[in-house]
Amino acid sequence: LLLLLPLLLVPLALLARRRRTRRAPPLSLLVVAGSGGHTTEILRLLSCLSESYSPRHYVFAASDKMSEAKIHSFEQKRAETFSNSQFTLHRIPRSREVRQSWASSVITTLHSILYSLPLTYKLKPDLILCNGPGTCVPVCMSAVLLGLLGIKRAIIVYVESICRVETLSLSGKILYYFTDYFIVQWPDLKEKYPKSVYLGRIV
Repeated sequence: LLLLLPLLLVPLALLARRRRTRRAPPLSLLVVAGSGGHTTEILRLLSCLSESYSPRHYVFAASDKMSEAKIHSFEQKRAETFSNSQFTLHRIPRSREVRQSWASSVITTLHSILYSLPLTYKLKPDLILCNGPGTCVPVCMSAVLLGLLGIKRAIIVYVESICRVETLSLSGKILYYFTDYFIVQWPDLKEKYPKSVYLGRIV
């Protein structure tokens, strides 16, 4: 038995090694981009993700040309490392313009949700990643609705912007109750919002 023991251990060790090196299955990722700093922060987060997060579906406001250019630049650089990199771009109506009244914002947000619903149904992402632009509210709410209907359950990860030190953004205040993981980057927010996860500065 002592002589046979090494012969039995070698195949087990090789099997364990093969399991560790086996690639994780691809994970369909929906990323909500926003104008200005929101897109910059979300792309920094994406730069840390492996090739398993593919395809990546980017959603941004129809009037947001800056995010589109940044995403193209980011994906071009990523393709230099991951040759099979896949991504798509999708535009939805902006839910709220700057200085838009609250009453009219409700109507435009509902319109954006109705527009986002068939898009989210078509993409059926496994994971949704967002960090605070107004566009993420209709996208996440449509994903929540699809989950409630039993069509597709997507994990929603919300990362509050680094500039939010003491209070949440309007999007954060709304989605705090609907996300699976709500991440903040300042300890004061963790104290005010117990559900949140404090990881320090991550972008």
